[in-house]
Amino acid sequence: MLDEIKTRLKELDKKLSGLRNYLDVDKNETALKGFEAKMAGAGFWDNQEKARGVIQQLKRARAIIDPYFACRKEFDELSELIVIVDKDDERSIDEIRTSLRKLEKDIDSLEFKSLMSGQLDPNNAIISIHAGAGGTESCDWASMLLRMYSMWAEANGYKVEIIDMLAGEEAGVKSVVMIVAGAYAYGYLKSEMGVHRLVRISPFDANKRRHTSFASMDVIAEVEDDIDVDIKESDLRIDTYRSSGAGGQHVNVTDSAVRITHLPTGTVVQCQNERSQHKNKATALKVLKARLYEAKLEEKKKEMEKENAKKQKIEWGSQIRSYVMHPYSMVKDHRTSYETSNVNAIMDGKIEALMEAFLKWKAVDKS
Repeated sequence: MLDEIKTRLKELDKKLSGLRNYLDVDKNETALKGFEAKMAGAGFWDNQEKARGVIQQLKRARAIIDPYFACRKEFDELSELIVIVDKDDERSIDEIRTSLRKLEKDIDSLEFKSLMSGQLDPNNAIISIHAGAGGTESCDWASMLLRMYSMWAEANGYKVEIIDMLAGEEAGVKSVVMIVAGAYAYGYLKSEMGVHRLVRISPFDANKRRHTSFASMDVIAEVEDDIDVDIKESDLRIDTYRSSGAGGQHVNVTDSAVRITHLPTGTVVQCQNERSQHKNKATALKVLKARLYEAKLEEKKKEMEKENAKKQKIEWGSQIRSYVMHPYSMVKDHRTSYETSNVNAIMDGKIEALMEAFLKWKAVDKS
């Protein structure tokens, strides 16, 4: 009994040592000390934007360091207990076994994070959801996806900020753009990029017929201010307009909403969530920068694939996942083949298993 536990502990020790290197724990620990020193310095809050950037970087470093050292602490405590426990003390051994299962689960979670090794994975995510053809049905489906990702984000400690939304004519939303802020938001949410398909009995059909709806999900990483993206003022067309809203005493009566067009690429971004035109412009520029940087990375990737004479892979098919509510219940990811019958849980934001399956699939696909 004890020998088996000791063997499992040795295996976990090797895993933790490997993860320490893979996650760059030492490098992140050094960076964390640097961020803490900056925060303690005089005049740290004089530049609010820069201060928020430092805090965000600090949170990302902590998102790696804290879980690792928590696992290492659990491991050390179990290693000490296993030395002093009596081999006939079944109650203590059962408690150790329970703690060991928890440690294994925590290390699995840490190992899962190691799959997110991309340069932009630790960044915030900018999500765009667009209803497909199908009118009210698709608009309602887009709003259901918005709810699903919002619930996932809130349950995992992320901050959600909707920066632009176009409501459907009868129900739901035609399109919505939001920022999900927090460590590794992009690393997790990049698994959701693509077309999502819904099959259900339509609540808008008096004859209760089955309908198929589509909505697309696009995800880009929010990039830091020090990322090199050349945006010239002369290349921008900036339009202002009145924000849309539900009306009432807080209706926006000024042209505070901002639409920015990047003329060389035709990229258009807009923001209307703030009353201040200045704040909306700053947010829109942030989204524009992220989109241009994403396009730059994609261009480099295509060039590398061409140079290496490799056949370009279709990473995002026309349909990445199906959500079937009738005649049976099933959610199936067509890339990883992961499926579950618990549609309600998925729609309530419990999508971690789908994300994990995607990241593992990508890791195997790259190897």
